[in-house]
Amino acid sequence: MKHVLFGGDGFVGRHLAQKLVADGESVLVADIVKSDLPHYAQCEFLHTDVTDPAAVRAVPIAADDMVYNLSAKMLSPIMPRAKRHDFFYPVNYHGTQHIMEAMGEAGATKLVHFTTDMIYGHTKVYPMTEEHPVSPLGEYGQSKLDTEHLAAEWRERGMDITLFRPRLIIGPGRLGILEKLFKLIDANLPVPMIGPGRNPYQFISVFDCAEAARLAWKAGVPNEAYNLGSLNPPPVKKLLGDLVKHAGSKSLLIPTPGWAVKRTLDFLDLINMPLMDPEQYLIADEMCVLDVGKGERDLGWVPRYRDGDMLIAAYSEYRAKREGQAPAAGSYPQPAE
Repeated sequence: MKHVLFGGDGFVGRHLAQKLVADGESVLVADIVKSDLPHYAQCEFLHTDVTDPAAVRAVPIAADDMVYNLSAKMLSPIMPRAKRHDFFYPVNYHGTQHIMEAMGEAGATKLVHFTTDMIYGHTKVYPMTEEHPVSPLGEYGQSKLDTEHLAAEWRERGMDITLFRPRLIIGPGRLGILEKLFKLIDANLPVPMIGPGRNPYQFISVFDCAEAARLAWKAGVPNEAYNLGSLNPPPVKKLLGDLVKHAGSKSLLIPTPGWAVKRTLDFLDLINMPLMDPEQYLIADEMCVLDVGKGERDLGWVPRYRDGDMLIAAYSEYRAKREGQAPAAGSYPQPAE
């Protein structure tokens, strides 16, 4: 048996691949790019574009292999409305479809697949369990929800598929929308919050995501969906305030009327000048916190990293990159005990 990681050179994939290699497992990374990562000395790489069904079928999947789909287009860079469907669907939906079809042809039955918490849309019940109603607010969340419908179809054909729905994944190597925040703080400029900042904001560490995928394999790939998020996320005002203090910045946190900011961002989105994606700002002042107890009960998975520590580590990485330095060894926070 080998582990086949589609998108395995990406953000979560590279950490999962490293974990599996360290465990002595046979690993094949199938991705469109190959980075200079040390674990490639101990695992295989095959150039694969998941949007090309022939390329996916060419990946040597055996019936007893463990497959992971980690390929995805994310909400960064921000795309104008007219381009969103064509940006997200080729990789997120059709890429997933190609992988499942190739598995079906090979007789492979074990898949771990990452979707997103953005399939839920507006908060209806707090905290949000996996049974929360689903109603995506845009093309990204919809593309991921559609892959969950695909998963349901393949489960009926005998495939075992574990679905993970992460909050905003944070960790070394990806800044995304956080870079805009860090630039404001570095420039001592005001940092506007959507709403008063009393609601919590929840991240999830890339390391915790990789461990969840590994534990799903260890647990026999349950036919279930699992939320992935941190424990006890702090209010936005505290999260940002602690970062400003750490940075030694003079930035002030500015509470705003949430409805007014959202309507302004709606207008900018309408005229194809988006500052944020609607899927980000429409829920920014809601009590949008995932309940992650199911993962602990079924998989023994418990998130180990705290939101404030992760955000400060991301800022430190941003600063190092801006100054032309490599991030200091061990600069990512140690997991909370």
